[in-house]
Amino acid sequence: MNSAETSSVRIALLVAKGPLGNCVANRFAERFPSLVIIQEDPERKWDIIKRRARRLGWIAAFGQAAFGLVSKLGERWHARRRQKILADAGLVGTLRSDLQIISVPSANSDLCISTLLAAKPDVVAVYGTRLLGAKILASLDCPCINYHAGITPQYRGQHPAYWASANGEPELAGVTIHLVDSGVDTGAVLSQQRVVFSQEDTIWTYQWVQLAQALPLFEDAVAKTLCRTECGARRELTSCLYFPPTIWTYINNGLKKGVW
Repeated sequence: MNSAETSSVRIALLVAKGPLGNCVANRFAERFPSLVIIQEDPERKWDIIKRRARRLGWIAAFGQAAFGLVSKLGERWHARRRQKILADAGLVGTLRSDLQIISVPSANSDLCISTLLAAKPDVVAVYGTRLLGAKILASLDCPCINYHAGITPQYRGQHPAYWASANGEPELAGVTIHLVDSGVDTGAVLSQQRVVFSQEDTIWTYQWVQLAQALPLFEDAVAKTLCRTECGARRELTSCLYFPPTIWTYINNGLKKGVW
C-alpha cells in the first residue's frame, strides 16, 4: 500500500509518552496521513509497585523498584549511544510540532475509548501502552496491532531481549509484530525478526536498537492489514512472561554472565 492508497484510511496510534513513542508517532505520520495519535500518560510508580506486588510479592516488587532507580543512572550513561542509534536510523525522539496529540490518562480510560469510537479507525496500532483490557478491545471493530520488543511466545512481557541474553538464548532476542488479544503478547504473529546488538548495548539501549529495526515491520504490518493480506499465525511453542529484573538479579547476571 503506497502513500496515495493510505491517504484515505484512518489509523489510530495508541502510544506511550517518551522518545521512543515519539519516534513511532513521527514515522507513522509520514506514512499514514490520516493518523489519529492518542498518547497515554505514564502510570504512577506506586501503582506499578502495588500491581506487581499482588502478582509477584512485595520483595520482588521492591527489588524491581530498586532496579528502576538504578535505571535512571543507566539512562544517563547511555544517552550518547541512544542518540547515535536514533541518528543512524533517521529517527527523531521529539514530536513533530505539527502533530495533533490527544492525551489520555490511560489507554483503557473512557476518554480513550470515546476518542477511538469517534475516530472510527480502520486499524489501531499500539506501542508501549498499558495492557489493553476487555472493555476497549470489545469496543473496537477493527484489527489492533502491537509492537513487542521480543520474540513471542517464548519471551513475552518486559525487557525480553535482556532476558533472552541472560538465559543464553541471543537468537531469541528480537522483535514481534502481532495482533492484540486478551493475553499479554499472546496474539497471532504478523512478523518477527531477530536483532543482533553491539558489545556496547545493555538493557538501557536494547529497546532503542530493536525499535529502529522494527519500525519498517510495524508500518508494513499495518499497511498489509488494511489490505487484508495479513491474517497472522499462532505459534505453539513454550511461552513465558517476564518482568523487569530485581536489582539483585540484575547484578548477579552482570557479574556472572556479563549481561548488563
